[in-house]
Amino acid sequence: MMQRGRADRIRIFRASVTKWQLKVLLTILGMSIIGVVLYVTKTIVDELAANERRTVELYARLLARYYERASDDELLYYIDQTNASIHFPVILTGRDGVPLYPFQQFMINVELDTTLSIDKQKAWLLTYIDDMRRDYPPFEIKGPDGKVIQLIFYANSAVVRELRYVPFVEITLVAAFILVGYVSFSTIRRNEESHIWVGMAKEAAHQLGTPLSSLLAWLELLRINKNSPDEVESTAEQMQQDVERLNVIANRFAKIGAMPSKNKVRVADVLERACRYFETRLPILGKRILLVRDFDDTLEANLNQELFEWVIENLIRNAVDALDRQDGVIEVRLTARPRGGIIVTVKDNGKGMTRKIASRIFQTGFTTKTRGWGLGLPLSKRIIEDYHGGLLTIVQTQPGVGTTFAIEVPAS
Repeated sequence: MMQRGRADRIRIFRASVTKWQLKVLLTILGMSIIGVVLYVTKTIVDELAANERRTVELYARLLARYYERASDDELLYYIDQTNASIHFPVILTGRDGVPLYPFQQFMINVELDTTLSIDKQKAWLLTYIDDMRRDYPPFEIKGPDGKVIQLIFYANSAVVRELRYVPFVEITLVAAFILVGYVSFSTIRRNEESHIWVGMAKEAAHQLGTPLSSLLAWLELLRINKNSPDEVESTAEQMQQDVERLNVIANRFAKIGAMPSKNKVRVADVLERACRYFETRLPILGKRILLVRDFDDTLEANLNQELFEWVIENLIRNAVDALDRQDGVIEVRLTARPRGGIIVTVKDNGKGMTRKIASRIFQTGFTTKTRGWGLGLPLSKRIIEDYHGGLLTIVQTQPGVGTTFAIEVPAS
């Protein structure tokens, strides 16, 4: 369970979470966004509705005061100003709730079909008033004797009514966006996984090809030198090395996707093995490459030797591929980390990279090589950061000058 859980972890910046935790976090984030949208929209709608209600209440008070003092011109001015500020439907009726005639003089912002007969207009208004009554109770206008003489019915403005549906529209859009995003990312992930599987298969074939080719050659030499014991023994030793190499390769691929074991080792020994492996093969490349070592032999770290050595080999191989000159130099250095742990740098004086290429160099499937699969560096980064809790970064690169990779592994 631990291995599977580790394999399902996703790295976000410096944090590492499982896919299940990521889904929970995204769900909580989505629900939070929806909650905020609903709360903000409801607050705005409630405030607008309250303002409309206060306006109608003020209008009712002004009318009641006017009925008490009908000759007050200043009060009539305020009534007209309030009337002009009303942008939602308002109907004045008698105390029995029946609309007053002529209808147009006792309603505001109500679209009445005047081509209808008086009875049909009245019937339509009564239905509309019933709808208003269901939403809000009417305001009463009382005369000087305290008796109700008129009622004011009102409905919310079109803006308020439409805003009530905005959260549902927003939720629908967010849900559609999430669905499209999920389908898109799922498609991208499946394509990436397919690319990774193809790349891993090719990488495995590439890794196994060299020792297998060597074994075939050694077998041919055995047939040729079968009567020469010294040659047979020498050939057997070389075959043993290639068989051991096959075992190392098999173990490396077996550990990808699982949580490998780590042991305290002398880091210089691991680096030296990787350097020696390349030194024996550099002459075949037809390049004069100097492989410089600078190791602090006292440093130790908790490492999985096979995977860590694989990372060093990948970095050296990239450095070799980047060298387009006959006097190439690759420097492998091991120093102590100031906060505890180790730092390994692999520096070359090759082609270097532009800032744009450097920003994508650890992306799965990205490569600048004509026959590359874009797996070496992403796989190395996963080995260092996920399995060893460290960092693999580019600390310096410049076109025509070279590149320096750095591995940091903290103290356990």
